[in-house]
Amino acid sequence: MIFADAVLARRLEAAEAANARGCSAGPGAGILEVSGGCAIFVGADSPLTQAVGLGLNGPVREAEIEAIEAFFRSRGAKVTVDLCPLADPGLLQALAGRGYRATEFNNVLVKRLAGTEIVLTPRVRHAIAGEDDRWSHTVGCGFFEQRDLTAEEMDVGRAIFAMSGALCYLAVSAGGEPAGGAAMAVRDGLATLFADSTIARFRGAGLHRELISARLNEGIAQGCDLATASTLPGSGSQRNYERQGFEVVYTKVTLVG
Repeated sequence: MIFADAVLARRLEAAEAANARGCSAGPGAGILEVSGGCAIFVGADSPLTQAVGLGLNGPVREAEIEAIEAFFRSRGAKVTVDLCPLADPGLLQALAGRGYRATEFNNVLVKRLAGTEIVLTPRVRHAIAGEDDRWSHTVGCGFFEQRDLTAEEMDVGRAIFAMSGALCYLAVSAGGEPAGGAAMAVRDGLATLFADSTIARFRGAGLHRELISARLNEGIAQGCDLATASTLPGSGSQRNYERQGFEVVYTKVTLVG
């Protein structure tokens, strides 16, 4: 069992914030460093546009919250805060007092990599340079549950593909079609697994399991001691991670103001 204390939370959320910063290099993107975390703007309607890692090093001042709100609203985006339950409790109270509402929960899972064996993943490979659109379309089709994607939906994947330090993966069907994708980043011995997606008609064939294993293999090869991922509570993704030895360490809430 892994004890979910403030030290672990700071490590996980620091990696999350670093990954978010890595998505802010595109045209029109922006970043605000605030309260030990950051606010990221990638697009007004992008799921990557949010504030992460706030309040883990102490109280968040009212002026800092106002700066976050101005950062998003001046760009035409709603104010979205991804809040860790181990953040300073005054932050939740302050956001509630400003009318923020909960819109989503996500479970954060962790796995110790000591003793983990390398597993063969024949249907998964690295996405290579020039495959940004193929990877973005594959992941987007699974995430948005549709075949035809808007330019904005494609841009979500492109921002991840271009993220500094990111490794992207493609999974293929028995017929060789792109069927799923995922990404990971390694920072300070922590492998963060994210952007998991399998196209609906290819689900149930074990592709997500292979995508997880391929990234764990990479984490082991790079000397990581921990791997982490976030999933919707009770989802098939959570079940697949738990089957591979991950355990929930805390649940985050997304607050929108």
